[in-house]
Amino acid sequence: MATVIGERQAQALWRDYLELTKPKVVVLMLITSLVGMFLATRAGVPWTVLVFGNLGIGLCAGGAAVVNHVVDRRIDALMARTHKRPLAQGRVSPVAALSFALLLAVLGQATLLAFTNPLTAWLTLASLLGYAVIYTGFLKRATPQNIVIGGLAGAAPPLLGWVAATGHVSAEPLLLVLIIFAWTPPHFWALAIHRKEEYAKADIPMLPVTHGEHYTKVHILLYTCVLLAVSLLPFVIHMSGLLYLVCATLLGARFLRWAWVLYRGSQPHAAINTFKYSIYYLFLLFIALLVDHYLLLNL
Repeated sequence: MATVIGERQAQALWRDYLELTKPKVVVLMLITSLVGMFLATRAGVPWTVLVFGNLGIGLCAGGAAVVNHVVDRRIDALMARTHKRPLAQGRVSPVAALSFALLLAVLGQATLLAFTNPLTAWLTLASLLGYAVIYTGFLKRATPQNIVIGGLAGAAPPLLGWVAATGHVSAEPLLLVLIIFAWTPPHFWALAIHRKEEYAKADIPMLPVTHGEHYTKVHILLYTCVLLAVSLLPFVIHMSGLLYLVCATLLGARFLRWAWVLYRGSQPHAAINTFKYSIYYLFLLFIALLVDHYLLLNL
């Protein structure tokens, strides 16, 4: 009986550490990183770069997520969405979590240096510090524009994937970064409207708390228009073809419809539904980029 209990406790501890890395967020980041790699070359991506490059990026992203849990543990304890997180409930200590974050970051950097190139490692480190230190440690509590400024760190994965495959920066991956950068505010502000009372309780200056829901809805609508325009640029610069143009237009029009519904307040739960759609939007948009890329290669 004691052995069974001990095994259950060990399993729960393993799950707690996995939760600290925000695996669902990391998976979405790695999808955009993979797309960046495949778009970077007409030839195949070497398997070592494909596997270990994404492993290194994922480890560093997970380490940054753990730091986010540590810094936000008191805030997390006050919010319904996050109060069951391992640090908020005391299942993992801050010291243990920071040690885990350091381990992940060191392993990630070592992996990138060994199997990709120094530029990828440095850019990944900058992204890690941007999210874990600048955004989480300062911007999140300092300004209602926190997610706009801090969103640049979260937009880096396609650039990291591109650089891992090529060893250099060019206009195309920066455009992919711009797409995610424009996507981040409407994505996150929709969630912030849905969780407005919790952010207010935690004293986090999210835009709906400081400027009200109407102001936030207007900005979600405006940023979604910007996102739609930016998402068409890969076709404009001949980075992608007609298939991507159609997909980007349809996906963007659907996002714009949700932003309009949210602005008008014509449907219940519009904020959380807009947030959920935004996740599918980014996933499908990058898949469309990838499919279109290989379709062009075969023409």
